[in-house]
Amino acid sequence: MERIVAYCGLVCSQCKAYLATQANDPEALERVAAEWRVEYEAPGIVTETVRCDGCLSTAELKCFHCAECDIRACGVSMGVSNCSACREYPCARLERFFASVPAARAVLDGLRA
Repeated sequence: MERIVAYCGLVCSQCKAYLATQANDPEALERVAAEWRVEYEAPGIVTETVRCDGCLSTAELKCFHCAECDIRACGVSMGVSNCSACREYPCARLERFFASVPAARAVLDGLRA
């Protein structure tokens, strides 16, 4: 499977929601939704809100977070393949994200190297 890196450095192709969507597996999607309801303390997360074709996809199928992500919106507006290709990398928005997801920085730094 091709490695798909989101604008922020998360790897879509390793995401449980992405994998379940691509496999068209409703039971796996429900397991993801159930897990995320607990992990994010968000009872409104349901199967339909975790279906996702990946951050870089032009299809409308994006999980709840990706659809609203300000990092993704910025990357789209800048016309970059992901934030590692941005002339402003790393910006303050990414630095805040990296504080909670340092692995994403490592992915993007690796792409820049």
